[in-house]
Amino acid sequence: MANAEKVAAVAELTERFQTSSGTVLANYRGLTVAQLAELRRALDGQATFAVVKNTLTKIAATEAGVADQIGDLLTGPSAIAFVKGDVVEAAKGLREFAKANPALEIKGGIIDGKSMTPAEIDRLADLESRDVLLAMLAGAMKASMARAAATMAARCEASVEPSWTTNFRGCTAS
Repeated sequence: MANAEKVAAVAELTERFQTSSGTVLANYRGLTVAQLAELRRALDGQATFAVVKNTLTKIAATEAGVADQIGDLLTGPSAIAFVKGDVVEAAKGLREFAKANPALEIKGGIIDGKSMTPAEIDRLADLESRDVLLAMLAGAMKASMARAAATMAARCEASVEPSWTTNFRGCTAS
């Protein structure tokens, strides 16, 4: 690789480290080109999977400020999944592919600036997707508000006496 190509590769890796919401490092030894292409399809736009040179990646990680988090992981054949979509979905895609192809070994990664071990990435894959979690949160909030409204209405109805007039909230005037 010529020097200009190396500089461009380091610049691209640095930019990917800085713009991605997470990175997952893996050992890909034993996977065929066809299997790597299948993995890229399995990630389905949630992440880009690239085979990297460790020396250039260490330089890029230093420039991006993440060298202390992934420096120890850059040994042996390395590939990185740069997550640009939902981190949970990318973790699920990597885990499912690793189950079907045991040659893919997750080394660790960085999610939202925090170092992650392979076990933590596996636990992350157990979570529901971001959209599902947001829907669950919205449903819980709606249910809480509905219970609060029902409680207020019940208190108002309990305080209503027949001789008093009712105001616009349904409660009696005092």
